[in-house]
Amino acid sequence: MDTLNELLNGFAAAMTWQNLLFAFLGCLLGTIIGVLPGIGPVAGVALLIPLTLNMDATGAIIMLCAIFYGTAYGGTITSVLLNTPGEAASAITTIDGYAMTKIGKAGAALTIAAVGSFVGGTIATLGLVAAAKPLGELGLLVGPPEFFALMVVGISLLVALAGKSMVKAVISGALGLLISMVGIDPVAGAPRFTFGMDRLLDGVSFVAVIVGVFGLSELLSYRKGDQPAAVHAPNLRSLLPTGKEWLRSAPAMARGTGIGFGLGLIPGMTGSVSSLLSYGAEKKFSRNRHQLGKGAIEGVAGPETANNAHANAALIPLFTLGIPASPTIAVLMGAFLQQGLTPGPTLFTENSEIAWAIIASLFIGNLILLLLNVPLVGLWTSILRVPSSILTALILLFMVIGAYTINFSVFDVFVMIGFGLLGLALRHLDIPLAPMVLTLVLGPLMERSLRESLEISQGDFSIFTSRPISAVLIGLGLLIVFSPLLKLRKPKALNEDPET
Repeated sequence: MDTLNELLNGFAAAMTWQNLLFAFLGCLLGTIIGVLPGIGPVAGVALLIPLTLNMDATGAIIMLCAIFYGTAYGGTITSVLLNTPGEAASAITTIDGYAMTKIGKAGAALTIAAVGSFVGGTIATLGLVAAAKPLGELGLLVGPPEFFALMVVGISLLVALAGKSMVKAVISGALGLLISMVGIDPVAGAPRFTFGMDRLLDGVSFVAVIVGVFGLSELLSYRKGDQPAAVHAPNLRSLLPTGKEWLRSAPAMARGTGIGFGLGLIPGMTGSVSSLLSYGAEKKFSRNRHQLGKGAIEGVAGPETANNAHANAALIPLFTLGIPASPTIAVLMGAFLQQGLTPGPTLFTENSEIAWAIIASLFIGNLILLLLNVPLVGLWTSILRVPSSILTALILLFMVIGAYTINFSVFDVFVMIGFGLLGLALRHLDIPLAPMVLTLVLGPLMERSLRESLEISQGDFSIFTSRPISAVLIGLGLLIVFSPLLKLRKPKALNEDPET
């Protein structure tokens, strides 16, 4: 009852007109930031912190949190409409979201994404209210060996993303791992694969890579004299999903919420990991998994729900333990400190009213995000009424500006162009792009946790099997990898003649 009373008091503080205005502005700015490739939530929150320094602490944090989860939906808009991810976590949405746009279902895709974002964010916030302390303590049990085992499960989803050829999926995944190794060695601190170029010391820009591989390669794939793929703005009737699409989306949203919420609790995990694993789960468990990649609603509902569930769940370690679970949360933590607030257990004792007002604002912000974006689906889809030649030129300009603004460097523009050409080559060779993105995201996390684990055990690999959580996760990863072989053996066994 004490928790409920504190939450109700938090709602009373969050629903003043000033704080409602800050939540609305945060959601609007977050959506716009998410639409613009290259800016992303980290840069968006960081750039706007100076504007909040003279604001009331409650209003400032409410606005910055709204920007944070607003970007999670904003990146979906360009992913669905233009095949250009606004931020890293929306990269996987381009596969089915853009395919839905091609068949005139852009409105349905954006509506499902908005509703999924609301569902995932709201359920994750309920988790913050109901079980923040026990879940935060559970997060502490995940050390480097458990983190590595979790990455093994993620990499094993290459099987689900393989498409027609496992060999081609492995090639794509290996390319992603190679790209992820560029930069500073995470343990030794020595440069590798930088070829003497200082600009590569921080690694290859992930946003530049995904904009090039997904967006630019799509533009370059249009043959001379051909028209771009037929993309039509939907009419009023097709703006909302059908009853069948709602039913198909519900299980995907449920799975996405579970994945996003669980991974959001683990420090170091990003929203892009949650959305990728959610897509992999749909490839494995969805009844319509064979339609994924061709415009399946599950390919939008699952990753988008996971993305927002992750964004809200990532606040749990910050509020309860003072641990930033992602780069954006680290920026938010800096905003807390600048406002004289110390995230962690003391937040609920020394600044209880502010803490519960911020938590209550998460519910309000998710509702604002839903009400803001669903009515605007028609506005966003009206982009498709622009003639294809003009739209293609604008998209190209958009990509160049987005790549440049990552670090305000022309080098990132050339990185985007280079990976656009690589993406074009992979398309012509019929090599899937999703495995490369998966390993590009998981590679650095997997390497760091592997090497930290081996340092703890002094090179003894048994550390991964002697700890219960890591042993179970590695077993699950192996089961996912070898499950296709078991399916292949069953038909052979059934076809064998018992007399022979």
